Amino acid sequence: MPAAIVEPAPASAAGHHNHLDAKTLGLDPSLRTSYPTQSLSFLRGLKGAEASSETSSRPAQAKLKLKIVIAGAGLGGLATSIALARRGHSVIVLEQAPKLDEVGAGIQIPPNSGRLLRRWGVFAQGEDLFAKPSCINFRRWQDGDLIGYTDLGDFNTRFGAPYCVAHRAHLQRSLHARALELGVEVRLDSLVVAYRPDDAAVELSNGEVVRGDLIVAADGVKSIARNTLQPAQTDEPCFTGFAAYRATVDAEKIASDPEIAWILEKPALNIWIGENRHVMSYTISAGKSFNMVLSHVDHSDPSTWKAETAVADVNREFAGWDPRLTKIISLITSCIKWPLTNGRKLRSWVSRGSRLVILGDAAHAMVPYMSQGAAMAVEDGAALAVALNEAAALGDLPLALSRFEQERIERSGAMQEASMVNGLIWHFADGPEQQTRDRAMRAEVEGRPFARSANQWSDPVTQWWAYGYDAEEAMQRRLKGAALARI
Repeated sequence: MPAAIVEPAPASAAGHHNHLDAKTLGLDPSLRTSYPTQSLSFLRGLKGAEASSETSSRPAQAKLKLKIVIAGAGLGGLATSIALARRGHSVIVLEQAPKLDEVGAGIQIPPNSGRLLRRWGVFAQGEDLFAKPSCINFRRWQDGDLIGYTDLGDFNTRFGAPYCVAHRAHLQRSLHARALELGVEVRLDSLVVAYRPDDAAVELSNGEVVRGDLIVAADGVKSIARNTLQPAQTDEPCFTGFAAYRATVDAEKIASDPEIAWILEKPALNIWIGENRHVMSYTISAGKSFNMVLSHVDHSDPSTWKAETAVADVNREFAGWDPRLTKIISLITSCIKWPLTNGRKLRSWVSRGSRLVILGDAAHAMVPYMSQGAAMAVEDGAALAVALNEAAALGDLPLALSRFEQERIERSGAMQEASMVNGLIWHFADGPEQQTRDRAMRAEVEGRPFARSANQWSDPVTQWWAYGYDAEEAMQRRLKGAALARI
């Protein structure tokens, strides 16, 4: 039988021509296709930009309004509280610290999490503090020569949000402010010392018991909820043998030195890569601070690390690198050294009775080489809120949380792997592998078209997988697919 021919529709009486749209063609309204293509990304970007600007738009409300207790007011805990409160749940966040004071310095906010934060109204809490770098420059360790390049200028159009960097404290304050606007109760100086998953309760250090319908543990890498969840499970996050110095330098000190002032001329991320080491850098706090993360091998016991020797240690660790870089490092007056851990893939994130769930670093600690750790926690919160929308009674929680962990274990596990792969790619010693890697990134440096790259932040397939993913849409698709499978 010959293929059907579609003829143009006749003009309407008013003189206008009918036109085909997604609905007419039977396409998914979200413009997601069953085959891999980026040809519709310009329309998704347009829709995403329109939707993202409407921060007051109300999402579908939960059928069952739950009382949800979140342990931890870090970035993941606060983001989750926002996602849940927007859908009508009553949320309490318990934080052990007497005041919110996020440890660390800079943080990268890639489009996959930035799109959600913009949609939720978080960026509106202080958008001037979220810098938008134009590119990522990959530099050779020894002399700073440009060997790789990622253009970030069109990310807002392509992915519905720009690639941002900020101070962690500024992001936390923005999340906190938005959570309070939505009616979230944030209780400080409230240390959770025990979880009671069978009756959806937590015990505080002062003896108080806080109960809810569901407990969400966003209690970090050293999570006690993870052990409560599966006492026999020994899959604790493991020390990778790498550590990172985190520091900031007063940008005025850099600007006053002609030899290194160039690094402030253009808002960009600059990363020097070499054998088993790399240095990531960018400006934060409206250009006032220059943030640095200096990764290196260290197999020693973290309990033996001394803060008073950290500055001397970091200068010694990167001696012999690009003289311009070492000059910037010499301006560091204080720094913190962190062990880099990587979580093993857990069998489950949900307690047997489905009244306790873990997320964020408690569920999937990862090395920072894709700059996706906090982003995965934001995605977790988004997916959880969508999954809980399907629960009409407490008896529906097991199925809803099962769908949630299926989606998130798969996604976060893949991102853990991608992060480790970046560690492999960046840390080659000088030699054949390093030279082949550099050649494989040459096209992007020279501005030539390329179909693949050794730079995962530029590789088209990896880039779309990492940044084009929408946690709310993905969770909805999984729920829809599960519902169709039951028919």
